[in-house]
Order: sequence, then C-alpha cells, then structure tokens
Amino acid sequence: MKKIGIFYGSSTGTTEDIAQRIAKKLGLQPADIHNVGDANVQAVIPYDVLILGSSTWGVGDLQDDWEDFLPKLKKLDLSGKVVAVFGTGDASSFSDSFCDAMGTLYKELQQSGCSFCGAVSVEGYSFDDSAAVVDGQWVGLAIDEINESRLTDSRISQWVEELGNAL
Repeated sequence: MKKIGIFYGSSTGTTEDIAQRIAKKLGLQPADIHNVGDANVQAVIPYDVLILGSSTWGVGDLQDDWEDFLPKLKKLDLSGKVVAVFGTGDASSFSDSFCDAMGTLYKELQQSGCSFCGAVSVEGYSFDDSAAVVDGQWVGLAIDEINESRLTDSRISQWVEELGNAL
C-alpha cells in the first residue's frame, strides 16, 4: 500500500478540519498530517502520495504558510509521487476566485515530476470562475464550508473513494 501524507495550510482552522476529515476517511495516523506552517519540506520525502490543501484568501491568494513551503517543495524532485489537492473557499463572497489557491498548488507543481489525481466535476458547485478549474474540472476537491457545509461530508467521501480507486 502506498504511504500517504497530508500537508495543509490553514489560517482559521477550516482547512485543518478538512485535512483531519480526509485523513480519518483514509485511515491515516496523526503523524501523517502536517501543517505546512510547522513542517520541514523534507517531511514529504517518505510519502508516495501527497495530499495538499490550502484555503484561498482575498481574491485568489494562497494561504500564508504555503508562501514559504511551496517554493521549497518545488525545488524537490517529486518524480514518482502522486499528488492530490484540495481547497477551501467562499464561493458566495469570492465567486470569481473560488478555491484559486488549489489551482496555484496544482500549477506550481506541474514541473516537479509528480503526477496528479483527484480531479472533480464542477457540476453541483455555484461559482463564476476559478484558477482551480482546468479542462472543465476542478484539479482537486473544492470545499465551501461557509455556504455549502451540508455537502462537505459527501464530497469528501466521494473524493476519498475515487482517490482510493486511482491509487
């Protein structure tokens, strides 16, 4: 079985909560869940699968802790690793940049040698635009805990099931 690590950045706790919920569904141990604000980038090395999560701030900004961690992560050779991304945002207040940070993670790691999995249909989401939509699909799991929290558990469950099938 592939070793999975979750790396997230969270300012208010929402993205941390989603990371914990994903980890629970995957049966991961607490040691496999890393806050990028406290983590050393070398912590990604032992993992075959990296699940990366970020909230989106302002009009499309990456969560602050990723600003230091992402450049270091980009310098690593991630060849052979599988990456899945998830993001949290507010589709009502920021409909033109909903979950953009997830798209930033995806785009910044394109040249790192990793492969991506976990794309999600945009069907059922209410938003106008996002940098996290590529070829008509989310690049990962988009979560709106502010306006659509009733959908979060089912979206996580479906995503984790699809990830399991892809791994």
